[in-house]
Amino acid sequence: MAQILVAEDEKDIRELIGFSLKLAGHDVRLATNGQQAIGLVKELVPDLILMDLRMPVLGGREAAAIIRLDPQSSHIPIVYLTARDKDLLSSEDIPDDSEFIAKPFSIDLLNKKVAEILAR
Repeated sequence: MAQILVAEDEKDIRELIGFSLKLAGHDVRLATNGQQAIGLVKELVPDLILMDLRMPVLGGREAAAIIRLDPQSSHIPIVYLTARDKDLLSSEDIPDDSEFIAKPFSIDLLNKKVAEILAR
């Protein structure tokens, strides 16, 4: 069982992802913005972070940069969730070596991606 942090400002999406991951046997914590995500990362040091790019208070890219600066959390894989088309994303949106899932996405795709990353 992995501990997964889901940072997503849209309640329905956040709860759907959380429910699906819990059904798959994971321990899931939820954050509504990047600032909450940073606090939970410091508290939990999760195995994986699913992070929306655009959130209030602090966006996903900015929160991820802060998480990457901390040696305790710099190793945690981050998968970005975004409604923007892959072809329209730039390295300013998502670093080249990062993974992302475009919204809307299927829960099966999400679970497959999570399992693949956790198996590494």
